Amino acid sequence: MNAESDRGALVPVPPQPAGHAGQERDARERAARDAPGAGRRRITAPLFRSAGVRFALVYAGLLAVSAVALAVFLWWATAGLLDRQVEAAIRADARGLAERWEEGGIPALVLTIQDRLAENVDDDAIYLLTNPFGRTLAGNLSGWPDAVRRTDGWYELPVKRAGANSVGLVHRYDLPGGFRLLVGRDVRNRAQLRRLLTDALLWAMGVVAIMVSIGAMVVRSLFRRTLANVSATAAAIAAGDLTRRVRLSGRGDEFDQLAETINDMLDRIGRLMAGVREVSNAIAHDLRTPITRARTRLEDAAIHAASPDDLRAAIERATADLDGIVAVFQALLRISEIEAGSRRSAFAGFDLAPVLADIAELYGAVAEEKEVTLATELPDHLPAYGDQAMVQQAVANLLDNAVKFSPTGSTVRLAARGAPGSAAGNAAGSVAGQIEILVADQGPGIPEADRARATERFFRGEAARSTPGAGLGLALVQAVAHLHGGTLQLGDAGPGLLARLSLPAAEARRDA
Repeated sequence: MNAESDRGALVPVPPQPAGHAGQERDARERAARDAPGAGRRRITAPLFRSAGVRFALVYAGLLAVSAVALAVFLWWATAGLLDRQVEAAIRADARGLAERWEEGGIPALVLTIQDRLAENVDDDAIYLLTNPFGRTLAGNLSGWPDAVRRTDGWYELPVKRAGANSVGLVHRYDLPGGFRLLVGRDVRNRAQLRRLLTDALLWAMGVVAIMVSIGAMVVRSLFRRTLANVSATAAAIAAGDLTRRVRLSGRGDEFDQLAETINDMLDRIGRLMAGVREVSNAIAHDLRTPITRARTRLEDAAIHAASPDDLRAAIERATADLDGIVAVFQALLRISEIEAGSRRSAFAGFDLAPVLADIAELYGAVAEEKEVTLATELPDHLPAYGDQAMVQQAVANLLDNAVKFSPTGSTVRLAARGAPGSAAGNAAGSVAGQIEILVADQGPGIPEADRARATERFFRGEAARSTPGAGLGLALVQAVAHLHGGTLQLGDAGPGLLARLSLPAAEARRDA
């Protein structure tokens, strides 16, 4: 007997080396981790917890209620109409007999009943007049029905007239002296019609129930097929395929609107992921040099320092390099904090004119040392709304870049324009409800092909490779602009770079 034929037998396993067993176990663990859907549990909703089933049941319920309402209306409009017509005819007949009784008493009433029975072409009239002792005085019924006891109701009951069984709708009227009058109509044909109508409505309700069930299944299928598109896209993205997007049907309905919103969100996530990768690469590239330089200086000082002064100088230089690294991380954290919107709690109205004047005074000295002229065109009053410290930092970054890249003997211009109609709105071309801050230099500028990427973190153009900095200045300005609902536009100053920072005015914020 071999192992294949006796699967229940215990087959001894030859011993394996410990290393081989560990490698096999590690391979199984890696395969389990890398398997599609590993680490995720697929949630399968019970039948009646499924959104598609609930949606289908709501549809079926609404359709069933509508069908029942239609059936009730049809019944009221047909069988109910026939009953109301018969009751109206009986009342009219009774009023005519009452008039005859008032004119001639019982003899006139008996004569009238006989005449009406003789003239009844349809043979559907029912009359019965009895004396106080129950004896029949006139009519076509053999006796008073036992079920008719009250005068305030209608009675549909089997009657026998002229020796034939039938169905009659009758009403009782009591006359003075103990006389009783029964007036009615033979409704056998109408009862048959009502039964036919009832059967037809019941069959129709059965067909409606079948159609409701089919419609509910179709609606559930459509609902699931529509959501399957979204679910498949989400599953693919969870598996790592960030290029997948939800397909649009082209109908422009609510599901297409949902798909567009999801696709916009996925595009945003893709851009953020790409930005994270670029930032990670830039950090690894731009920080490697100062870290390596600091390490080299410390190693060199540890080996070759001839005196404590040499060792102290090497430590100070390495500390300066590390301070630059810390400053880069602080700038990154500051940009992240701004982009997260956590600084909106510090928004308030303030006058931007003196803030710009202070910045111009500060960088005027820096420009003078570099033999660069700083020209300003600032209004006396410029109401703004936002975080004053953030706006001050953004304008300082723009001026710092302008002075840094300006050649000797050139001019840097700082100007501000208020919103039209405001107290500071004395500059043509400004946008309604916006404050524009212009910083222009006469340096090398930024090529048009690089302007779209100039606000990315760690981006540095060819002209900036030899200057100190980490490429985070314009990224911080862009983040401040977005935080305030404004924009940063880079253009050509001919020569040089023109930076246009637009921020909301205080009047626009109050109007909003």
